[in-house]
Amino acid sequence: MSRQPEKALLDALKALLGPKGFTQDPVVMAPYLEDWRGKLKGEAAALLSPASTQEVLAIMKMASEAKVAVVPQGGNSSTVGGATPSKDGAALLLSTKRLNAIRAISPEESCATVEAGVILSALHEAADKHNLRFPLNIASKDMATIGGLISTNAGGSHVLRFGQMRASVLGIEVVFPDGSLLENLRPLRKDNQGYDLRQLLAGAEGSLGVITAASLRLIPKPHSKIVIWVGVESPSAALALLRHLEKESGEAVEVFELMESSLIELVLKHIPDTEIPTEKAYPWYVLIEATAFSEDFDLEALMVNILADATEKKEILEAVIAQNETQAGKLWRLRETIPLAERSEGFAVKHDISVPVSAMPSFIEQESRAIQEKFPGTTVLAFGHLGDGNVHFNVCPPKEVTDQLGWVENEGIAVSHFVYERVMANGGAISAEHGIGQTKLADFMRFGNKTKIQALKAIKKAIDPQSIMNPGKLLPVEQAE
Repeated sequence: MSRQPEKALLDALKALLGPKGFTQDPVVMAPYLEDWRGKLKGEAAALLSPASTQEVLAIMKMASEAKVAVVPQGGNSSTVGGATPSKDGAALLLSTKRLNAIRAISPEESCATVEAGVILSALHEAADKHNLRFPLNIASKDMATIGGLISTNAGGSHVLRFGQMRASVLGIEVVFPDGSLLENLRPLRKDNQGYDLRQLLAGAEGSLGVITAASLRLIPKPHSKIVIWVGVESPSAALALLRHLEKESGEAVEVFELMESSLIELVLKHIPDTEIPTEKAYPWYVLIEATAFSEDFDLEALMVNILADATEKKEILEAVIAQNETQAGKLWRLRETIPLAERSEGFAVKHDISVPVSAMPSFIEQESRAIQEKFPGTTVLAFGHLGDGNVHFNVCPPKEVTDQLGWVENEGIAVSHFVYERVMANGGAISAEHGIGQTKLADFMRFGNKTKIQALKAIKKAIDPQSIMNPGKLLPVEQAE
């Protein structure tokens, strides 16, 4: 069990890190202590901002000896409270933002070696200079860090073609709870030497150690790209369109994002300089991005023909193709600002769930009705990555509710239980890409596979027997000791 840090430990950390790396100033610490959604607020004994792996090593050795908890934090963009400390103030909050060096980019290896605090958009820009790209992309790319993305096994819009974050991790550098260092940054495509610790740490949510650097797969930039906005009648029609595109274009489609019309209305309401490109409003929209890597491949002609055929088959109602990068950016802005628009509108019970792709249209259509019948006055807002079965299924309070946060924290429990029961009945999972953190912890214990949970507990106990790494996230403290 972790302890309250004593003055001697805090003094030693202050001497180690200096004024740039150690603070107890409540004003400076305040943004780090509250989660991105503004629902959770914790306390910490100090904010530590190490500037090197060696400083992280020293921190963890001191914390281990003193049995003091450490909460790692990257960009603080977690939606499940995975980087927010508890309210008891006993933990040390370790920010990786100063670990922000891009150590190397190797076009020969198609690999980037970067530190944990590198912002995703910065990696995109660095790779672009070498005519390469990093395939993961999320709406919070300007704040999310590489260490956090690995720790949560982030997903995003390009999972359809390139997989989640763990699929891009070739090597990793991590400091374990006892202060030992695993330095395994070699970008090996094959390494069949026992358990794959890279994959174990991807999705561990900081519960097994502090990721300090990683080697990541890069891919060539495409020769051509096309972005399309489509109006469709239903999620079922959208899935039919996706299968049509896959059949006719192979792996050209990288993005296939499904959005309900009411969400786009929120974007138009709250986000300046946004507008739908279609002549009419439709019940559902799809954002499609397709690429080609050969200059001999006429991507636009192919997509135009596919869209024309899909129109004849009633799979789409209207399609608009971006004519330049500016127009493409405006289409992407409609999709990427959905979370901000939702946040501006008010509080909702958030669900980041997955079901088999074939079940996603019926789940959205049938379960939305079931929710609204069981909880009268509520509104379901659904959007997500149709190609990988991940749907963000958010339930808004009845309009007459004045205390939205109170409703979410109280009535929202029953709402989530109902949603998760339906998810499990459809062969799904209660977390698709955001992780468990602390907000989904009780639900994970209730709905998660019991054998898997026992295995996770055993791994946690073996690597972190004192339970000092990000306690209360992914696993309950009392079950992780």
